Amino acid sequence: MRAIPLTVTALAAALVLTACNDGGGAKNGKNDSACEIGGVSVQIGSASVAPAAGDTGEVPVSITNQSTPCTLDKFPSARLGAGGTEAEVPVLPGAKAQKLKLAKGDSATFTIGYVRGKAGDKSSLEAKSVKIALPGSTATRSFPWSYGPVATKGGGQTPDASVTAFQQVGD
Repeated sequence: MRAIPLTVTALAAALVLTACNDGGGAKNGKNDSACEIGGVSVQIGSASVAPAAGDTGEVPVSITNQSTPCTLDKFPSARLGAGGTEAEVPVLPGAKAQKLKLAKGDSATFTIGYVRGKAGDKSSLEAKSVKIALPGSTATRSFPWSYGPVATKGGGQTPDASVTAFQQVGD
């Protein structure tokens, strides 16, 4: 009658071993469940373009998951490219990040808000591209920036612009 205790012990050991994992957390410094540029489509939508220097504009960015379920945690990254330099767009002051889980086909959006600069002015960034990255991943995707120069803060290279938190699209 020793077969029953050995079977129970073997079953318990099998369950313990199958329960072992890395907790779904970071592996080699990368979050396994983070949405990545290669697994999602990224599109820049119709912008509310700032028509003149000093005016504000908004550029919506949509992300749709094309792959396995993933998570958007923290804020997106946007870098404006001008010539050979890039300038990080800061997070909108006071914005609160929310953790969004995207199943295949789910979408989220965020906005790049900016103040239009004066063309040729030293206090403007002559942006020609915007590079988007998702939190938890270093992969990027570049898009043309056709919304004019971006004003800078304090005469430096920090753009007078901001990114908002992700918002779930749909239900």
